[in-house]
Amino acid sequence: MVDKTKIDVGTGFVILEASMGSAVSIVNAARVSMGKKVEQITEPDRRLLRYLWEHEHTSPFRHVQLQFHIKAPVFVLRQWMKHQVGCAWNEISGRYVTFDQEAWTPDVWRSQSPVIKQGSGADLEDGSDAADLYASAMRNSFNAYEALLALGVAKEQARLVLPLSLMSECYWTASLQAVIHFLRLRQDGHAQAEIRAYADAIRELVKQVEGLDFVLAVCLD
Repeated sequence: MVDKTKIDVGTGFVILEASMGSAVSIVNAARVSMGKKVEQITEPDRRLLRYLWEHEHTSPFRHVQLQFHIKAPVFVLRQWMKHQVGCAWNEISGRYVTFDQEAWTPDVWRSQSPVIKQGSGADLEDGSDAADLYASAMRNSFNAYEALLALGVAKEQARLVLPLSLMSECYWTASLQAVIHFLRLRQDGHAQAEIRAYADAIRELVKQVEGLDFVLAVCLD
């Protein structure tokens, strides 16, 4: 069981809704080949966990499943949903609901990196013009959305004018192996800052599950 702690990330959040399994589950999945089972983790089991991961014997890690409720901007989710192996996704649909006028607002505006095509450089010294332009674009986008709906346009078409920064919600269920793979990529310094913030929140929530703080340390540190 988990306590469904919510971690706020900007105007979004992450909640660990449910989990199945623990560090004991990983060890027992590995030891069943020898007809053995443990009730609690001991030092030999910790060494086994480290050996399994370091030598890429990762199937036992798939016996732990985690379900998250996520609220995040579309541009973050489109990066996140590239993670498909060992994962299940279900997202709110603009065909069925009318979206709230809620968009992700950056705390700072970053310059384009001169050496990394897909990355950011230093923060802009004065981001006020960028912030004003962004706020205007969001107002125009949401006003157009409401106007299209008022004209009787179907929700599935009216949503075409909405921005990538629109806040969306989804459920993500994944094996522990898939979650660790996500964290290895998205906590890396080369990942976009916004998705790194969500990855940090995911790691903090996974650490709530029995024994998984040690597993994360073995696999990621």
